Amino acid sequence: MTLSVLQRTIVLAAVALLAAIGALALTSRDDAAATGTGPRAVPTPDGGWYTALAGSRGLARDAELTTCRQILTGRSLGVTHPTLPCGAKIFVRYDGTELLTEVIDTRLKEPGRQFELTEALARRLELEGTQEIEWRFATR
Repeated sequence: MTLSVLQRTIVLAAVALLAAIGALALTSRDDAAATGTGPRAVPTPDGGWYTALAGSRGLARDAELTTCRQILTGRSLGVTHPTLPCGAKIFVRYDGTELLTEVIDTRLKEPGRQFELTEALARRLELEGTQEIEWRFATR
């Protein structure tokens, strides 16, 4: 066996090993999604939900840019909260409907609310006006 054949064998073995590791990583990620081990709600310290007043932030203006540097459209799903960080994943629940969403803005438009929901999210929750919602942080 010459040195170049040995080198080629080692390179091919390394490529095969990397391909096997990649296949295992993809398979385990797909298994996690199939078994429902995606984001889940983190209960409050007493095991329940936080409550807050929430309402729709209204229809998105043309190319409206949020404080989290997101451009809103009529289909955007997210919440505004003045202290939660941009991108924080949370579950919101209203009248038996629970949805996973994220913080997309930190500047409230209306006083007297803790959360504002995009119009599309408010419609999915069937939330009209300002109502009390329940919410929890999400984790993987």
